[in-house]
Amino acid sequence: MSWIPVSADSHFPIQNIPFGIFSTKSLPSWPRVGVAIGEFVVDLTALHNAGLLDDLGFPSSILTESTLNSFMNLERKYWRAARARIQDLLSASNTDTRLSSNEVLKARALVPVEDVVMHMPATIGDYTDFYSSREHATNVGIMFRGKDNALQPNWLHLPVGYHGRASSVVVSGSDVVRPNGQLQVDKDDASKGSTYGPCRLLDYELEMAFFVGGQANPLGRPLTMAEAEDRIFGVVVMNDWSARDIQAWEYVPLGPFTAKNFATSVSPWVVTLDALNDFRCATSAGEAQTNPEPLPYLQDPEYGRSSYNVRLEVQIQGPQDTTPSTVSVSNLKYMYWNFKQQLVHHSVTGCNMKAGDLLGTGTISGPTDDSLGSLLEGSWRGSREVPIANSTETPAMRKFLKDGDTVIMSGYAQGEGYRVGFGAVSGKVLAAGSTTKEAAAAAAKEAADATNAAGPRNLKLYSYWRSTSSWRVRLALALKGLSYEYAAIDLLPLVGNTTELIDAELRAKNPLDQVPLLEFTDAQTGETQSLTQSLAIIEFLEEAYPATHKVLPTCITQRARARQIAEIVNSSIQPLQNLYVLRQVKTVELIGVPGETDVKAFSQQVIVRGLTAIEALVSKYAPVESNRFAAGTLSPSLADICLVPQIYNARRQNVDLSAYPTINAIVARCEALPAFQQAAPQNQPDAKN
Repeated sequence: MSWIPVSADSHFPIQNIPFGIFSTKSLPSWPRVGVAIGEFVVDLTALHNAGLLDDLGFPSSILTESTLNSFMNLERKYWRAARARIQDLLSASNTDTRLSSNEVLKARALVPVEDVVMHMPATIGDYTDFYSSREHATNVGIMFRGKDNALQPNWLHLPVGYHGRASSVVVSGSDVVRPNGQLQVDKDDASKGSTYGPCRLLDYELEMAFFVGGQANPLGRPLTMAEAEDRIFGVVVMNDWSARDIQAWEYVPLGPFTAKNFATSVSPWVVTLDALNDFRCATSAGEAQTNPEPLPYLQDPEYGRSSYNVRLEVQIQGPQDTTPSTVSVSNLKYMYWNFKQQLVHHSVTGCNMKAGDLLGTGTISGPTDDSLGSLLEGSWRGSREVPIANSTETPAMRKFLKDGDTVIMSGYAQGEGYRVGFGAVSGKVLAAGSTTKEAAAAAAKEAADATNAAGPRNLKLYSYWRSTSSWRVRLALALKGLSYEYAAIDLLPLVGNTTELIDAELRAKNPLDQVPLLEFTDAQTGETQSLTQSLAIIEFLEEAYPATHKVLPTCITQRARARQIAEIVNSSIQPLQNLYVLRQVKTVELIGVPGETDVKAFSQQVIVRGLTAIEALVSKYAPVESNRFAAGTLSPSLADICLVPQIYNARRQNVDLSAYPTINAIVARCEALPAFQQAAPQNQPDAKN
């Protein structure tokens, strides 16, 4: 049991702990490793930053990367160590309470699924698809060759497969454009040639697939059956979309090509074999392969429990439907050749199998009409209709997929009171020639890059590593992804004394002797210009680079809130911590003016007054449980840019921050973001120990 509530029908209880790559809707450009539990994603970057993933035998920074490839490349013992540590942190009976007892860390590490964007789990080097379900192979064989010749002579001797296209493997939720291609003019007479046009017989294929893990075997050395299981990182549900009519014309003599290379969709969560261990079972072939017996290298001593009892479901939701309809329920156990045999056979020639390679099972069909893994079988090559029970269409039937159809596949293994599931893989069919949202996003980015290129050039920031005002500008630059030259200005001589000495170059540009100062080349005139004062600089960057991250929210109310909080920091707190002011206070302290306090007490009073006001505001706009930022936004704004450096100062002045739980949660959320880490004082080139 976990201290995180998990329903009995959730796919992601503590017994599962699948790995995936996610970002948040507020910052979709920051993909990182997470695990799923119940209705939350656990951010492993937050656990790493808190030291909760130390001492696992490998650098835990691997678990902060944007793909799982480095983690997959480790040995299985390290996958197990990471999963076991995470389970211990999430267990209701754990001895390690560093997460469960830390409300601030929980707010940072537990991301509600509704705030999450899922990404491809790994960069796929190579993708291979097999043809390993005897039930499916028999059905297709009967359709095309008759019952007596359903299986080709080689099928029972080896796992048949072909190399697919890794570049078109996409994560669940990606749209699929109906492909164009060559179509046979006369299905009964190939000599009449072909025509070009949209696929008319678009189909899904219900599959599962596994990611290869571990160090690659040397080229020329095959993997053995004894090694195979330790080289399987984990499993996903897969839809290998198929253009049946394009395939019918092109597949002779080399097999599928363009009919299978336009899209393959995978579920985003990778479930480990350890999570599936309790659900091992025999394949549909029974306890052993005896007729014929495989060659020695393909013999699996554990064949009788080499598959997994995973219920697989396919649903179709028409373009006008509000509820999907189940059209098939199959099971992973309907496999003749198991995962290990597929992997071993793939390497039999000495092929080197690398971490991140993806191997698909082929279509998984059961023995009944309601367990078929494709519409090719369900409609029996278009000779019958497949009912869409919940559809509002008339008639509510399919032979093959229509434009606007969404196909949803899911799978889970049922335990006693819990499920180990994979979530879903879905994709919507768009008309031939359409633009997917991914392509539209790429075009928008290209346009944004062109817009930003017209902005100021040669940015140079004069900064002091611990200056909160400089820090604000660094944060704005980092959030906007802007490159700049860092010019360090040493303000240390000004601290605690009355020296007038400062960098002569800076004084010539800014008589106030202050940082930050931003220097830039005007894109229109080519002149070198400069700006001072952090808020003025940030406003300038916001207008000069309109296609970057917005630090001033588009919502007028949130924009006003952001400025309100920024002004509390900038006008009510910061002026009384200004170096000039603090030097005067220090002077008063040194000469002993009666009734005056010391510098630290003076700063503490000012900070407490300001933070109390901010806490009252943000507790309304961004309560802890909302996972929002200071102005009530889903992404950092000007308010956070001003608040985070101020909390740093408060810590330096030994201010008791326990009275500000909402501020603490917001700051923790910010400090986990790459932009805030990049801009932090300790990461600046002039930082002092």
